[in-house]
Amino acid sequence: MASVTNADITVVPTKVEIIDRLAEANGKLKAFAAPKDQVSILQYQSTFGDLLGPSPTHSLLLSTEGTSHNPFFHEACVFLPKYDEVYITSNLLQSTSSSTFPTILISRVKLHRGEKDNVHKVEWAKMRPPPGIDMPNGGVNYEDGILFCAQGTSASGTGGIYYMPRTAPPKAMVTNFHGRDFNSVNDVVVSKDGCIWFTDPWYGHEQDFRSRPKLPNQVYRFDPKTGDIRVVADGFGRCNGLCFDFGETVCYITDTDQIHGDGTKDLMRPATIYAYDIITRAGAPFLANRRVFAYAAVGFPDGIKCDLQGNVYSGCGDGVEVWNPAGTLIGRIMVPGGVANFCFGKDGEMFLCAEQKLWRLQMTRTTKGALLGI
Repeated sequence: MASVTNADITVVPTKVEIIDRLAEANGKLKAFAAPKDQVSILQYQSTFGDLLGPSPTHSLLLSTEGTSHNPFFHEACVFLPKYDEVYITSNLLQSTSSSTFPTILISRVKLHRGEKDNVHKVEWAKMRPPPGIDMPNGGVNYEDGILFCAQGTSASGTGGIYYMPRTAPPKAMVTNFHGRDFNSVNDVVVSKDGCIWFTDPWYGHEQDFRSRPKLPNQVYRFDPKTGDIRVVADGFGRCNGLCFDFGETVCYITDTDQIHGDGTKDLMRPATIYAYDIITRAGAPFLANRRVFAYAAVGFPDGIKCDLQGNVYSGCGDGVEVWNPAGTLIGRIMVPGGVANFCFGKDGEMFLCAEQKLWRLQMTRTTKGALLGI
């Protein structure tokens, strides 16, 4: 597919609104009117101001509004620092063929930087997923490429975790649980010992491109050195995003049961982040002491990341909500239309996926993601 270049990128100061928590709790705070066409920020604690720095900025890198309206900027959002590229998976796109099934594309966004490392130009290439990576969703850095979650198709034997090197064909890592197809693998992270942790909710079947589930909504750990695979967490409505803190002492998992794949919503269902302690028993890691860490202020928590200080960020209905390690909401990055997933880039930058728009936010340069530590 032909690439698109955007060299008309403007860096804009980001408005920061200091929120009086007591006034908000008592219903006496005037509602904040978030700009409909810009990123803005609500600051609940001074510690969030330290992460932002004195003059945060943002820029709109790409938009399909007014053209195709397609939601190309939805999930994965994986930054490859060596190549200064971001890889993003789309939401469901209507197929242009006679098939009634939707499709998902992968976007590669090449960044070109100028003064203060601001991105002044991007080259956007839309790519069809390579064979095996059917209906890709989440992703994470792995060796010289990316681990992608393949949700699979209606055919048995499809779906799982695939490694896509940057310049070689993809390689299947794990495609089943002892012969049973996964449901529709959603998000993935790699621990420091090289093991692959991933979530597997029922969304694919609910969206009519996957067969009837054969497993509960569960979280798995796969060891690519030995082939060992085991369930590490269950009891979710719809497990979705997951991440570790920098020291890998805590694992955070989001439950997006508030919305199902057929579009139905129920405010009585979880929109929750659960925290687990990572403990060792018999020489193996286990998730213990499950507890509610946070409940989304708006919508439901999807993609999730930690920074080096242990703060937790999650894409929600209002943008990206941020909590300190104690579960206190310290700030909200308000993005029109909300954010499904995002990632940290270099030195305090974040890339925010907002379906039809891809934004870049620049915070203070010392704010860095735990995943890459850059």
